Amino acid sequence: MTWNDLAEAKYVRLTTYKKDGTAVGTPVWVAPDGDRLVIWTSADTWKVKRIRRTPAVTLQESDARGRVAVDQPIAGTARVLDDAGTERVRTVVVGKYGWIGALLIKGHKLFRGADRSVGLEVTPAGTAT
Repeated sequence: MTWNDLAEAKYVRLTTYKKDGTAVGTPVWVAPDGDRLVIWTSADTWKVKRIRRTPAVTLQESDARGRVAVDQPIAGTARVLDDAGTERVRTVVVGKYGWIGALLIKGHKLFRGADRSVGLEVTPAGTAT
C-alpha cells in the first residue's frame, strides 16, 4: 500500500492517538490534493480534538466500518485547516465523491452550519506542511 493507493481508496481508517497513547481508528473519506490527503469532518469530533493535541496519525485502506486488510499502516502528520482550507477540502471531496459528497456537505452546512465542519490535511510523516 502506497500513499497514492490511499488517495484512490473509497474509505481509509484514520488512526489518531489519545493522551495516554491509545490508538483510535475511524473510517473516513479521503481525497488527494496535490501531495497531501484531505478529509472533511465535523469540527466537534474527538478525532479533531486528538489531532489538535497530537498530529501524528496512521492511515490504512478500509471498508466503511473501518475494517482493514493486513496492509501495514502508513504514518502521516495531520493538521486542522482554517476556513479557507476547509472550503477547499469541501470542493476536493465533492470532486472525488460526486453527488453523494455534495449532498452530505450541503446537508451538513444547511442543518448544522458551515462553521461546524473542518478540513483536515494529512501529509506523509517526515514531510513539511
